[in-house]
Amino acid sequence: MQKKFEKIMMPLAAKLGNNVVLKSLRDGFLIITPLIIVTSIFLLIGNFPIPGWSEFWIKLCGPKFPEWFSAVSNSVFSFTGMLSAIAIAYAYGKNRGMNPIQAGMVSLISFLILTPTSITVGKEKISAVMTQFVGPNGIFLGIIIALLSVEIYRFAVKRHWTIKMPDGVPPAVSQSFDALIPSGLVVLFFFIVRIVFSLTSFQTAYNFIYTMLQAPLKNVGISLPSVLLYNFLASFFWFFGINGPSITNAVWQPIFFVATQDNLKAFQSHVAVPHTYTQPFIDIFTTYGGGGSTLALLIVVFTICKSKRIKELGKLAILPGIFGINEPVIFGLPVVLNPIIVVPFILCPVLNTLLSGLAMDLGLVAKTTGVLLPWTTPPIISGWLATGSWTGSALQLVELVLNILIYYPFVKMLDKQYLKDEQVADENDLDIDFSQV
Repeated sequence: MQKKFEKIMMPLAAKLGNNVVLKSLRDGFLIITPLIIVTSIFLLIGNFPIPGWSEFWIKLCGPKFPEWFSAVSNSVFSFTGMLSAIAIAYAYGKNRGMNPIQAGMVSLISFLILTPTSITVGKEKISAVMTQFVGPNGIFLGIIIALLSVEIYRFAVKRHWTIKMPDGVPPAVSQSFDALIPSGLVVLFFFIVRIVFSLTSFQTAYNFIYTMLQAPLKNVGISLPSVLLYNFLASFFWFFGINGPSITNAVWQPIFFVATQDNLKAFQSHVAVPHTYTQPFIDIFTTYGGGGSTLALLIVVFTICKSKRIKELGKLAILPGIFGINEPVIFGLPVVLNPIIVVPFILCPVLNTLLSGLAMDLGLVAKTTGVLLPWTTPPIISGWLATGSWTGSALQLVELVLNILIYYPFVKMLDKQYLKDEQVADENDLDIDFSQV
């Protein structure tokens, strides 16, 4: 049965993980992520979750203190749609064998062509671009533009619709002429798209994509059933040795990203955050110590285990586990294809998702603010920083205790099994160095 299942699931997982579009979406968001984390730190400093923090620094540094830090955070958060168009096109172009810089630039121009460039003030129209169009609400439009612009460009290049310069011309000049016709074709396409949408009731491509695609997908993708499925599949794939989040993120990450940006925008505006299920929710309130919430497993190991094999592994894995790195446990215990550990390994993240979701939806625990912390931030600290409230830390502590209780009987069972194997080995005078396991 297990072999049959592996035969079906392994190729499917590999196909999803290697799909060029999904891979490019994942890689594109990874390009933006370091910028978001760095600027989130500035936003966190400007709005640190301690009563009187801002007032103290305003008295000390003057009234422009919040403005200094918001200038840094707005440099990314107000332009995430446009940055997504560039980064995803860069990754997609690279994965398609194109010049990634050219792919990113063509996507940027295409995005700007479809962006409204005037606003009405009173009866007068003035030239301006609202961050509404280039920020979080423009992310899905940015994704579509990135993929389409690269495909149109590639279509022209594959058919050799390029201007070839003589051999003596410098390479930089030759490459710019090579890109002339493909780039012109992309620009012409999105020019026509803008005209077509201006003749409809939607007026802009932005309004069409947001109304017909982004809003419905966001509502479905950030529902409790959807997030439960996400964590179930992520843990389930890990059981077979496949990096589960690398597959599930390819599908869910764009939706979580948009929800996170919505919360961040609300947090900056000092209004109630709208969404429970965001990327920080997934990273910080569903798994502690990495996939399967294995920090609880390691705490049980240090509490009750007698097997040398498990104890030695625990010594090696506990420090990385505190910071969310659990490959030593997954492949060293192992979790992979281990029928004893698979039950708590899947159950704990699903239970954490359910409890955290209900606690936040009911208002018992503060929702995540949208500040994107490094995923290596340890529990308890991360809960406080992600929500700006002690209730986040309290929820993490409760769930960690529950996870320990769930793991306890299964780890004890595995410990007995390994202990028995070690006793048999000792009786047979086998010289086994468990410190190397």
